[in-house]
Amino acid sequence: MIASPRHKVLPALDKLGVFIAIGLLATLGFAPLMVFRANRIVLGETVDIAQAMPPGPMVVLLASIGVAGVAALLKTSAMMRLIASLAAIAVLAWVVGVSASFLVEGADAVARASPASGFWLLFGIFALMATDALTRMDPKPSLRIGLVLLAGLALAAFLASGIWDDLSVMREYENRAGSFAREARRHLFLAFGSLFMAALAGIPLGILCHQVRAVRGPVLSVLNIMQTVPSIALFGLLIAPLSWLSTELPILRAIGVSGIGAAPAFIALFFYSLLPVVANTVTGLAGIPANVSEAATGMGMTERQRLFSVKLPLAFPVILTGIRIVLVQNIGLATIAALIGGGGFGVFVFQGVGQTAMDLVLLGALPTVTLAFAAAVIMDALVDIMRPSGVQKGSQ
Repeated sequence: MIASPRHKVLPALDKLGVFIAIGLLATLGFAPLMVFRANRIVLGETVDIAQAMPPGPMVVLLASIGVAGVAALLKTSAMMRLIASLAAIAVLAWVVGVSASFLVEGADAVARASPASGFWLLFGIFALMATDALTRMDPKPSLRIGLVLLAGLALAAFLASGIWDDLSVMREYENRAGSFAREARRHLFLAFGSLFMAALAGIPLGILCHQVRAVRGPVLSVLNIMQTVPSIALFGLLIAPLSWLSTELPILRAIGVSGIGAAPAFIALFFYSLLPVVANTVTGLAGIPANVSEAATGMGMTERQRLFSVKLPLAFPVILTGIRIVLVQNIGLATIAALIGGGGFGVFVFQGVGQTAMDLVLLGALPTVTLAFAAAVIMDALVDIMRPSGVQKGSQ
């Protein structure tokens, strides 16, 4: 049967795009874009898009949202969806700075402007759209790392331009610039230092567990028990023994080891890091095909040569996956270290909670989340780079 020429063929709609478009419309219709406060601790008043900025930026924002919404709704190419979502995120980042300056202009010096639920919802929707586009594209590891570096450069450009200077979180940063740099160094030391020590101890321990089966069960059981202990409880359990050791051994006290501070936080993160490293080392070595080991033996390799020249290189992607888990985990857990004087970004989080100052909480939370996300993407890309050719992702 021939269709009538009067009947028009409707464009194909993307299933996820329908939800994205609905989310955008609902956010524009009901969620405020900004919050204006007379000072840093009062609740403040929500401001919608129409009152949050001059007409020019509002038109640009609405246009970018419209283009991204249409790109998501229709079955467009993954590249087009990615470009539209990233462009919308960039416009949103610019607009939030413009809105902050617009709202605090002429107000008292203590007045604050910060993003409201509408901003975070829009950012989350566009981030979901970008992530979906990247999943469809299945980009090479080098492209993923490049996108992270590009995002870092864009973030640095926004910070250097001063467009965000009137945002409340940036005013919190201005008041604590010196301490922020110090706590950032402490956070990185706790996260990366404990990871380095865990890899240094965990990989040899994993090799031992693989080669000596009698050791594997007890070691993994002990590490599993450590993993189940809540982080705050483990921090507390370390206070008494470290206090005693620092009292009995002056050399430990001289290098800064005490019951509170960075030492118990570092040790606790080290303990938490061991299980993923050891378990993935055992799994990676156990997953090597038997014929590979037999071929290496047939070539006259010794056990040591087979381990370092054949087994460990083949198991390294799985080991690196464990290290990736540890790194992301430690970046988050290092925030809790502030409760026992360990420093890190958690200092601002808990100060903000105590002062009911959400922007101070964000000063600690945003860099933590950003650092964890960047670490996860880069480490995932490195795992794919190290995976032997011909081995599909997720097959190990």
